[in-house]
Amino acid sequence: MSRDLLARRRMGGALLGSTALCLAMLAGAPALAEPLEVAAIYTVPVEQQWVSRIHKALNAAVERGDITYSFSENVSNTDYERVMREYAEQGVDLVFGEVFGVERAAREVAADYPDVAWVMGSSFGPEEPNFSVFDNYIQECSYLTGLVAGAKTESGLIGMVGGYPIPEVNRLMHAFMAGALEVNPEIDFLVTFIGSWYDPPKAKEAAFAMIDAGADILYAERYGVADAAKERGVLAVGNVIDTQEEYPGTIVASALWHMEPTVDQALGKVQVGEYAAENYGPLSHLAVGGCSIAPMDDALVAADVQAMVAEKEAAIRDGSLAVAVDDSEPTSTR
Repeated sequence: MSRDLLARRRMGGALLGSTALCLAMLAGAPALAEPLEVAAIYTVPVEQQWVSRIHKALNAAVERGDITYSFSENVSNTDYERVMREYAEQGVDLVFGEVFGVERAAREVAADYPDVAWVMGSSFGPEEPNFSVFDNYIQECSYLTGLVAGAKTESGLIGMVGGYPIPEVNRLMHAFMAGALEVNPEIDFLVTFIGSWYDPPKAKEAAFAMIDAGADILYAERYGVADAAKERGVLAVGNVIDTQEEYPGTIVASALWHMEPTVDQALGKVQVGEYAAENYGPLSHLAVGGCSIAPMDDALVAADVQAMVAEKEAAIRDGSLAVAVDDSEPTSTR
């Protein structure tokens, strides 16, 4: 995006300059001169795990008075381009969304509106001048939850239910599996993809099948899995959001995604006229606050297991432990 164009649109913000941006980043949120107009386009309901984290971070910016925020949910891939153009024509400053099923069309729209900043969940890289990308690179925290699962399983069989076998899901599953195997190399996994991002009944049925096969812990990448675990009295590991209060006694650990670092950096750069196409993926890493592991219930997770997880987390933070990124499709081992 042209810096001159953005500076003209937000002259007050441009006068703040780079120093203001740096101060805002250090404070954890941008100090905006006037509210930016921000929109979001979601292909699923805002309650869905992945999208809910973007929605949460943007609402936090609204509460600070930094942005005005409008959004469209349940937008089909065939309608995505039209909605993008509508927001651009309305003159919004910044648009968030996810374009995994509509990459080419979305990038073509962004090129048609170079004075709009686009920050989109994507499997591919950024594209000049104004198309930035992000993803939930929370494999480090998924690995930590795998340690818990490996310590808790008694049957030695863990079930894993995912949406689609795309890199964004695969890397989290592999990291979880690596953590579990580190604790118990004899563990086996059952892996199923339901072919949907939001179909709780289908995910629940897949989970039931795994429990019937002997799995005593379930990796709940999708909604519906924890319901099956709760009904059958087995344990589950959460992904992206914290559902421990909703499923007490069932969820033993959760890898949480925090979109605030990504949202705040994008807002700050747009405000001062320094926005450019970037990869925001690294802002989902543990060390920068992009992910965390939810506090664990002492009644469910023993103190020595929690201590092991804390030790591994510290090693990730100081760089002495690196969690591998494996984007290949995971498969059942039994």
